[in-house]
Amino acid sequence: MEPYKILVVDDEKEIRDAIEIYLKNENMIVLKAEDGVQALEILEKETVHLILLDIMMPRMDGISATFKIREQKNIPIIILSAKSEDTDKILGLQIGADDYVTKPFNPLELIARVKSQLRRYITLGIYEGTKQTIDLNGLVLEEEMKQVSLHGEPIKLTPIEYKIVELLMKNAGRVFSIHEIYEKVWNEPSYNAENTVAVHIRKIREKIEIDPKNPRYLKVVWGIGYKMEK
Repeated sequence: MEPYKILVVDDEKEIRDAIEIYLKNENMIVLKAEDGVQALEILEKETVHLILLDIMMPRMDGISATFKIREQKNIPIIILSAKSEDTDKILGLQIGADDYVTKPFNPLELIARVKSQLRRYITLGIYEGTKQTIDLNGLVLEEEMKQVSLHGEPIKLTPIEYKIVELLMKNAGRVFSIHEIYEKVWNEPSYNAENTVAVHIRKIREKIEIDPKNPRYLKVVWGIGYKMEK
């Protein structure tokens, strides 16, 4: 298989160059951009497998860039944020980013998160055994197509959102704690689980529920976790 192409978007050259060294040591190809505008131009021309995206940048910041990218592509996006940017970090997850790493970051953690997102993106929907179609009162998951639809209308989910919906639909009626969801979907220990999972659940509800505040499908079980109603 050809090496993965990673797009690093940050207005600080030192950070771009440092990340490039870490990724090249993992035999990945690195593309670099100074801001969101340059990143979108690269995405028009290149096949990219994952984006590392800073929040605070001139011309087009990471939030605006995430919004634009998600209009067209489901490439995994990992936000790079300073500790003071918690609100922006959560907003980024709300509009479609898959994960975040806080600056200053540990290179080993950064690489682990990149590899984790790549595994999910590249192998999404590849399972042993027969592919399933699951229908929960009009909410349909077609495993072969990696597609979720509601009453025949396709729902556009990010890779992480799809994995959460798939987990809950395949186990309809079972309650999963936030930590269980995080560990099964992110495939890593559940630090930072609460905010991350809650943001993705909220986005999923906005997409699959007619009234997200009174959900029909994705239910909360207070004090325990979430389940997909049978």
